[in-house]
Amino acid sequence: MLSLRKVMSMAGVKKHLRFSFRCLKYEQGQSPDPKTREYFYYIDHQGQLFLDDAKMKNFTSCFKEKDFLVFFFKRIKENSGGKYADEFPYISPCGREKNYIRCDDTPIVFTHFIDAIAPDDKQDRLSYGGAGDKMTVTFEPENVCMLPVSGRIYHPAPEQYGGIGLIKSSLVIELSRNFEFESGDETRPPSHFTWKGTRYTLTNALYDKVKHRQFEG
Repeated sequence: MLSLRKVMSMAGVKKHLRFSFRCLKYEQGQSPDPKTREYFYYIDHQGQLFLDDAKMKNFTSCFKEKDFLVFFFKRIKENSGGKYADEFPYISPCGREKNYIRCDDTPIVFTHFIDAIAPDDKQDRLSYGGAGDKMTVTFEPENVCMLPVSGRIYHPAPEQYGGIGLIKSSLVIELSRNFEFESGDETRPPSHFTWKGTRYTLTNALYDKVKHRQFEG
Protein backbone atom coordinates (compact mmCIF):
# COMPACT_ATOMS: atom_id res chain seq x y z
CA MET A 1 0.00 0.00 0.00
CA LEU A 2 1.35 3.40 -1.02
CA SER A 3 1.31 6.02 1.71
CA LEU A 4 0.68 9.62 0.68
CA ARG A 5 3.23 10.63 3.24
CA LYS A 6 5.81 8.35 1.60
CA VAL A 7 5.02 9.68 -1.88
CA MET A 8 5.42 13.25 -0.70
CA SER A 9 8.73 12.36 0.90
CA MET A 10 9.91 10.74 -2.34
CA ALA A 11 8.91 13.89 -4.20
CA GLY A 12 10.99 16.02 -1.87
CA VAL A 13 8.01 17.90 -0.46
CA LYS A 14 8.67 19.71 2.77
CA LYS A 15 6.35 18.88 5.63
CA HIS A 16 5.49 22.35 6.80
CA LEU A 17 4.29 24.18 3.72
CA ARG A 18 1.73 26.77 4.74
CA PHE A 19 -1.01 27.78 2.36
CA SER A 20 -4.19 29.81 2.52
CA PHE A 21 -7.03 29.09 0.10
CA ARG A 22 -10.01 31.37 0.55
CA CYS A 23 -10.51 31.39 4.31
CA LEU A 24 -8.79 28.09 5.00
CA LYS A 25 -5.26 27.93 6.36
CA TYR A 26 -3.45 24.65 6.57
CA GLU A 27 -0.12 22.84 6.65
CA GLN A 28 0.46 19.82 4.45
CA GLY A 29 0.61 16.80 6.75
CA GLN A 30 -0.98 18.59 9.69
CA SER A 31 -2.33 16.45 12.53
CA PRO A 32 -5.54 17.77 14.09
CA ASP A 33 -5.38 14.73 16.35
CA PRO A 34 -2.74 12.04 16.99
CA LYS A 35 -4.40 9.53 14.66
CA THR A 36 -4.94 11.78 11.63
CA ARG A 37 -2.81 13.47 9.00
CA GLU A 38 -4.30 15.86 6.47
CA TYR A 39 -3.12 16.64 2.95
CA PHE A 40 -4.60 18.94 0.32
CA TYR A 41 -4.70 18.40 -3.44
CA TYR A 42 -5.84 20.01 -6.66
CA ILE A 43 -6.99 18.40 -9.94
CA ASP A 44 -6.85 20.63 -13.01
CA HIS A 45 -9.02 20.53 -16.15
CA GLN A 46 -6.51 18.20 -17.81
CA GLY A 47 -6.93 15.64 -15.03
CA GLN A 48 -3.48 16.28 -13.54
CA LEU A 49 -3.08 15.86 -9.78
CA PHE A 50 -1.02 18.32 -7.75
CA LEU A 51 -0.41 19.25 -4.16
CA ASP A 52 -2.80 22.15 -3.72
CA ASP A 53 -0.08 24.52 -2.58
CA ALA A 54 2.32 23.78 -5.43
CA LYS A 55 3.40 27.14 -6.83
CA MET A 56 3.90 25.75 -10.33
CA LYS A 57 1.19 23.47 -11.65
CA ASN A 58 2.25 21.87 -14.91
CA PHE A 59 3.20 18.47 -16.29
CA THR A 60 6.59 18.48 -14.59
CA SER A 61 5.09 19.01 -11.12
CA CYS A 62 2.04 16.73 -11.27
CA PHE A 63 1.95 13.21 -9.83
CA LYS A 64 2.70 10.59 -12.52
CA GLU A 65 3.36 7.27 -10.74
CA LYS A 66 0.51 5.05 -11.97
CA ASP A 67 0.18 2.80 -8.91
CA PHE A 68 -0.12 5.84 -6.70
CA LEU A 69 -2.66 7.46 -9.02
CA VAL A 70 -4.81 4.31 -9.04
CA PHE A 71 -4.55 4.12 -5.25
CA PHE A 72 -5.53 7.78 -4.89
CA PHE A 73 -8.29 8.06 -7.49
CA LYS A 74 -10.07 4.83 -6.58
CA ARG A 75 -10.66 6.26 -3.10
CA ILE A 76 -12.05 9.61 -4.17
CA LYS A 77 -15.58 10.36 -3.08
CA GLU A 78 -17.69 13.43 -2.43
CA ASN A 79 -16.88 15.20 0.82
CA SER A 80 -20.57 15.83 1.46
CA GLY A 81 -20.95 17.89 4.61
CA GLY A 82 -17.51 16.81 5.79
CA LYS A 83 -14.57 18.79 7.11
CA TYR A 84 -13.41 21.55 4.71
CA ALA A 85 -16.25 20.61 2.32
CA ASP A 86 -16.79 24.20 1.14
CA GLU A 87 -13.18 24.55 -0.02
CA PHE A 88 -12.39 20.89 -0.77
CA PRO A 89 -15.58 19.13 -1.99
CA TYR A 90 -13.88 15.74 -2.50
CA ILE A 91 -11.81 13.47 -0.31
CA SER A 92 -9.58 10.43 -0.86
CA PRO A 93 -9.25 8.74 2.55
CA CYS A 94 -6.37 6.37 3.23
CA GLY A 95 -6.41 5.03 6.76
CA ARG A 96 -5.18 7.78 9.05
CA GLU A 97 -4.45 10.04 6.08
CA LYS A 98 -7.25 12.31 4.92
CA ASN A 99 -6.60 13.74 1.47
CA TYR A 100 -8.82 16.71 0.67
CA ILE A 101 -9.33 17.67 -2.97
CA ARG A 102 -10.53 20.65 -4.91
CA CYS A 103 -10.62 20.74 -8.69
CA ASP A 104 -11.01 23.06 -11.62
CA ASP A 105 -14.22 21.28 -12.61
CA THR A 106 -14.68 17.57 -11.86
CA PRO A 107 -12.30 15.18 -10.06
CA ILE A 108 -12.52 12.78 -13.00
CA VAL A 109 -11.15 13.95 -16.34
CA PHE A 110 -11.21 11.55 -19.25
CA THR A 111 -7.89 11.93 -21.01
CA HIS A 112 -7.89 9.48 -23.92
CA PHE A 113 -9.47 6.49 -25.58
CA ILE A 114 -7.81 3.13 -25.18
CA ASP A 115 -8.00 -0.14 -27.07
CA ALA A 116 -10.19 -2.94 -25.80
CA ILE A 117 -8.85 -4.48 -22.60
CA ALA A 118 -10.13 -7.99 -23.30
CA PRO A 119 -10.38 -9.81 -26.67
CA ASP A 120 -14.18 -10.02 -26.37
CA ASP A 121 -14.52 -6.35 -25.40
CA LYS A 122 -15.72 -4.50 -28.49
CA GLN A 123 -16.63 -1.26 -26.76
CA ASP A 124 -14.55 1.90 -26.76
CA ARG A 125 -13.27 2.95 -23.36
CA LEU A 126 -12.23 6.25 -21.81
CA SER A 127 -9.26 6.41 -19.45
CA TYR A 128 -9.01 8.70 -16.45
CA GLY A 129 -6.70 9.47 -13.54
CA GLY A 130 -3.50 9.25 -15.58
CA ALA A 131 -3.42 5.48 -15.09
CA GLY A 132 -3.91 4.16 -18.62
CA ASP A 133 -6.00 1.00 -18.81
CA LYS A 134 -6.03 0.62 -15.02
CA MET A 135 -8.94 3.06 -14.68
CA THR A 136 -11.52 3.23 -17.46
CA VAL A 137 -15.21 3.50 -18.20
CA THR A 138 -17.15 2.31 -21.22
CA PHE A 139 -17.66 5.14 -23.70
CA GLU A 140 -21.35 6.00 -24.09
CA PRO A 141 -21.70 8.15 -27.24
CA GLU A 142 -25.38 8.87 -26.63
CA ASN A 143 -24.62 10.31 -23.19
CA VAL A 144 -21.90 12.83 -23.98
CA CYS A 145 -23.06 16.34 -23.16
CA MET A 146 -21.62 19.62 -24.39
CA LEU A 147 -22.13 22.77 -22.34
CA PRO A 148 -22.52 25.48 -25.02
CA VAL A 149 -21.49 28.39 -22.79
CA SER A 150 -18.03 26.89 -22.17
CA GLY A 151 -17.61 24.31 -24.93
CA ARG A 152 -16.73 21.72 -22.29
CA ILE A 153 -17.89 18.15 -22.87
CA TYR A 154 -18.95 15.79 -20.09
CA HIS A 155 -19.45 12.05 -19.90
CA PRO A 156 -20.96 9.80 -17.21
CA ALA A 157 -18.56 8.76 -14.45
CA PRO A 158 -18.95 6.36 -11.51
CA GLU A 159 -21.37 7.66 -8.88
CA GLN A 160 -18.68 7.82 -6.20
CA TYR A 161 -17.24 10.80 -8.13
CA GLY A 162 -20.59 12.53 -8.49
CA GLY A 163 -21.61 10.74 -11.69
CA ILE A 164 -19.95 13.25 -14.03
CA GLY A 165 -16.53 13.42 -15.66
CA LEU A 166 -15.00 16.13 -17.83
CA ILE A 167 -13.47 15.23 -21.19
CA LYS A 168 -9.96 16.63 -21.68
CA SER A 169 -9.70 19.59 -24.03
CA SER A 170 -7.51 17.75 -26.57
CA LEU A 171 -10.28 15.16 -26.97
CA VAL A 172 -12.91 17.89 -27.17
CA ILE A 173 -11.28 19.17 -30.35
CA GLU A 174 -11.58 15.69 -31.84
CA LEU A 175 -15.17 15.11 -30.71
CA SER A 176 -16.71 18.55 -31.26
CA ARG A 177 -16.78 18.24 -35.03
CA ASN A 178 -19.20 15.31 -34.65
CA PHE A 179 -21.97 17.25 -32.89
CA GLU A 180 -25.16 18.49 -34.55
CA PHE A 181 -27.39 21.24 -33.23
CA GLU A 182 -31.11 20.91 -33.78
CA SER A 183 -32.39 23.79 -35.94
CA GLY A 184 -28.89 25.24 -35.80
CA ASP A 185 -29.46 26.60 -32.28
CA GLU A 186 -25.99 26.55 -30.70
CA THR A 187 -27.21 28.12 -27.45
CA ARG A 188 -28.67 24.75 -26.51
CA PRO A 189 -26.81 21.46 -26.08
CA PRO A 190 -26.23 19.49 -29.28
CA SER A 191 -29.02 17.13 -30.26
CA HIS A 192 -27.01 14.47 -32.13
CA PHE A 193 -23.52 13.01 -32.12
CA THR A 194 -21.86 10.82 -34.75
CA TRP A 195 -19.30 8.26 -33.59
CA LYS A 196 -17.57 5.82 -35.93
CA GLY A 197 -20.27 6.13 -38.55
CA THR A 198 -23.23 5.80 -36.19
CA ARG A 199 -25.47 8.82 -35.53
CA TYR A 200 -26.74 8.95 -31.96
CA THR A 201 -29.60 11.00 -30.53
CA LEU A 202 -28.16 12.57 -27.42
CA THR A 203 -29.97 12.07 -24.13
CA ASN A 204 -28.36 15.17 -22.58
CA ALA A 205 -29.12 13.53 -19.25
CA LEU A 206 -26.15 15.32 -17.70
CA TYR A 207 -27.20 18.80 -18.78
CA ASP A 208 -29.13 19.74 -15.65
CA LYS A 209 -26.13 18.70 -13.57
CA VAL A 210 -23.57 20.73 -15.50
CA LYS A 211 -25.41 23.82 -16.78
CA HIS A 212 -24.60 25.91 -13.68
CA ARG A 213 -21.05 24.69 -13.16
CA GLN A 214 -18.39 27.17 -12.10
CA PHE A 215 -14.75 26.61 -12.87
CA GLU A 216 -11.96 27.45 -10.43
CA GLY A 217 -8.97 27.52 -12.77
